Amino acid sequence: MHIVLDDTAMAAAGQGNVLASRLIHRAHAQAGWYLYAPTCALVEADRARPGTAEHLAALPGVTVLDLDLPAALAVARHATWAAAHCQYAAQPTPDRPDGAVIATAAPARWIGEPVRVLDLSP
Repeated sequence: MHIVLDDTAMAAAGQGNVLASRLIHRAHAQAGWYLYAPTCALVEADRARPGTAEHLAALPGVTVLDLDLPAALAVARHATWAAAHCQYAAQPTPDRPDGAVIATAAPARWIGEPVRVLDLSP
């Protein structure tokens, strides 16, 4: 299972969201579970809740995704960097032919976007 955390999911994890905590635990303890933190979303989460970036980046089950050239080009076409980087990260790749699911505490943000969503809202 490949899951991309958006900025709202990252902030929710820092606030004790049980579903976000379970995802983090599974990614650390269970084979086949992968969590990704796109850099642009990590920045937005840290702006909303200072300390979030350092905390998530230190977790062994979370992979921080750099803003490489293809990601930067994708982000440049959208209004918000955090959502654009998450959407880019969720697209299929050779390693993830089915793409990834975006975990979010604000599922309405993703309505109409070509992504699968995992709702972490209470």
